[in-house]
Amino acid sequence: MTALAHPSRLPQLIKTGEGRLGAEQIYPRLFDAILEQRLPPGSALPEQALGNAFGVSRTVIRRVLGRLADQQVVVQRPSHTAHLAAPDPQQARQVLSARRLAETTLIGLATQRARPNQIRQLRQLVERERLHHERGERCTAIRLGGEFHLKLAQMANNAPLARFLNGLVPMTSLIIARYEAPCCEHCAWEEHAAIIDAVEDGDATSALRLMHQHLDRLEAKLDLDDAD
Repeated sequence: MTALAHPSRLPQLIKTGEGRLGAEQIYPRLFDAILEQRLPPGSALPEQALGNAFGVSRTVIRRVLGRLADQQVVVQRPSHTAHLAAPDPQQARQVLSARRLAETTLIGLATQRARPNQIRQLRQLVERERLHHERGERCTAIRLGGEFHLKLAQMANNAPLARFLNGLVPMTSLIIARYEAPCCEHCAWEEHAAIIDAVEDGDATSALRLMHQHLDRLEAKLDLDDAD
């Protein structure tokens, strides 16, 4: 079993970058550290230690942890130190099942309501995902792939469903980072690009088919049975 990160080691485990950072800059750095398992599942995340690591106040860290808690990546309880979620295979299957239900509804709405500027933003996001994938920066590519699905949900203009998915997609990124089979060659960015083409064309049937195929491949690359 991987040892949990000791608070004193957080500065070494997190790539803090240079200069004073805000919550929006800290969030992706902390999430990448989580996905790369430099911070193992179940690790405690003391606000003071994180603040010291990033050189910011506990108030800023509290905002970042609150966002991650909304996305179920971090578990917070009153009067307790926040800690990372550690989804087991059963929880992973439940998340993937719930996500499929939400995404297959949202993709149809997005196809009807997508605007040109939103399509352009999606393509830019997928281009960033491709670049990180080709550089071998796997976990950053995973995080950006999750952001693609959240942006797509926003295009559907259904706030309750988008909020629901916001609690599933980042958790899925955590599940992928933890359970993805070794030497997996699945290139999610290519499938994302194909989904954008279908959405831009207003082809709801193709968009739904591509989304199902994408989620099928996502689930197929996970070693959940071996983890059981």
